[in-house]
Order: sequence, then C-alpha cells, then structure tokens
Amino acid sequence: MRTLIWFIYFGLYLLFLLPKYFIVGSKFKKGINIEADVQTIVTNWAKRLIRLTGSKVTVVGEEKIPSDVPVVFVANHQSNFDIPLLLGYINKPKGFIAKAETEKMPIVGGWMRYLRCVFMDRSNPRAALKAIKQGIEIVKSGYSLVIFPEGTRSVDGNLSEFKPGSFKLAMKAEAMIVPVTISGSFDIMKKGSLKIKPAQVKITISDPVISTGYESTESYLLREKIADIIQTNL
Repeated sequence: MRTLIWFIYFGLYLLFLLPKYFIVGSKFKKGINIEADVQTIVTNWAKRLIRLTGSKVTVVGEEKIPSDVPVVFVANHQSNFDIPLLLGYINKPKGFIAKAETEKMPIVGGWMRYLRCVFMDRSNPRAALKAIKQGIEIVKSGYSLVIFPEGTRSVDGNLSEFKPGSFKLAMKAEAMIVPVTISGSFDIMKKGSLKIKPAQVKITISDPVISTGYESTESYLLREKIADIIQTNL
C-alpha cells in the first residue's frame, strides 16, 4: 500500500508543479536567474518524497561543507532515493552527474536540467568526455555537483569500485571534494524492486579533501583516498 501511495503522490505532485515548471522555464528562456526558485521547489519536493516512504533521516557533519565555494560531492550510491535524499537534506545548491536516460523522463528531466545536472552516457566515451567537460565548466562557474563514482546503484548496499572520470572532473575544476556516505537508503528500495519500505538513513559528511596537487596520472590515489573515507563511514 505504501508503494502505491508513493507512486500516486509522485505523479500527482508532478502535475501540481506544472504551473511552476512553466514559470521557471519562461524565466530561464529570458535569462533570469532561476537558481533560488528551483532549489526551493525541488528541495521541498524531495523531502516530501522521503517522508512519504516512512523513513527517518539523520545528517552528520553538514557544518563541514564549505559555504563560500563550489564543491564536488562524491557519494556512494545505494538506492534510487539517493538523489532526493541529497537534494532534501544537504543545504547547498547543487546539480548531479546523472545517467543520460534520466534526461528523457517527462518533466523530471526538465527539472534536472534547471538544476544544472549533467547527463552522461557512459557507453559512449566521446559523450562521457563531453559531459565531464561540461561538469568542469559548471563547477568553475561557482555551482556544486554531486557525483556517484560507482556509476550505478549497489546490488547489496556495499561499496563498489569507483570509476576514475569523476575525480578527473574535480581535479581539473580545482574543486574541493566533499565525501558523502549514505547508509540505509538501500533498504528503502532495493535494486531490481519497486517496493518501498521505511528505513533508517544516515548521511555522513566528511571533511573536504583538496583535489589539487595530483598529477593527471595520479587520480587513482585521490580515488582510493575518497573510497577509504566513505567505506569507513558505511
């Protein structure tokens, strides 16, 4: 019953937001800054979606996030609910490096574009490289991004191997990396299932890590450092 209610609410709320969606789109076309509008709308929506699952969320270490500079959040990926969790419970404007398929989702893809998300097709090396360059430009312009370097959701909640491209983005943007550990979201909706269950979710934010000082051939050292931090907090 909870799953059915959640999906009905998700669809109805998308329709409810349509007027705001068109207003934001109109402002965007006119070159008006829509960042504050989009962040407020999407953050509130994300929190509602999480509350409707019956889950309880604890955030530890939010004070460690630099407030005056853009960062690259690097997080493990346990569930489809990781994006609304980070949108709703980390209070810093941010977009996401997302799968190319999500851009095609009606309305949702539009909101993600307004969030300045970058859509990456990992099966196409040229397109993936273009997405990384786009991400570098976004961070250099003063906007933060979230990256899930595992590339896909975990099958069992454990940490999978990190892909290297994510860290090259942070290094070339000369941005600090903020490691984020998500624990428990795997229990909300397991991979391969649509059933939603309440869970105890903990989001642990670790101290920022400087991404400069590494040669391009040494990105694996940074990758291993961030993976160790996240693994320790799992």
